[in-house]
Amino acid sequence: MASIATSRIKPKHQRLVLLVVALVVLVAAGLLAAWALRNQASYFYVPSEMQADPPEPGRAVRLGGMVEEGSLKTQADGVTIAFVVGDGDARIPVRFSGIVPSLFVEGSGVVAEGRLGPDGTFLADNLLAKHDENYVPRELQEMSEHQTERVVAAPQ
Repeated sequence: MASIATSRIKPKHQRLVLLVVALVVLVAAGLLAAWALRNQASYFYVPSEMQADPPEPGRAVRLGGMVEEGSLKTQADGVTIAFVVGDGDARIPVRFSGIVPSLFVEGSGVVAEGRLGPDGTFLADNLLAKHDENYVPRELQEMSEHQTERVVAAPQ
């Protein structure tokens, strides 16, 4: 009986072993998550950065900038649009097929998610329209300033 009692691990050492096992599991989970997401990272470029150091073809990236005035053209199929994103220093042509966000207009900010094509055209899979701090929803545009303040301040 005495040999069984002495071979048991002390509670202090059990906690230490449990802590070490938990740390190993956490590190392994972090490494596994990083390995799984290694190709999912989407880098953000502005036009001048993309022109100076373009990503490799086929790599998922984001392109942000301003939609240049007069550059927005709807293609013959009615679904595809072509436009130019600029940052004041460089210009990148963009092509997108799909439903365009309602805030997307010439002269506004845009973030396009997609890939750079071999011809230098950015092929967007998704468009995110940006608005300035003065944005007012369409529904509130016709309300007076006093009515808008009451609607915005009302508890939900």
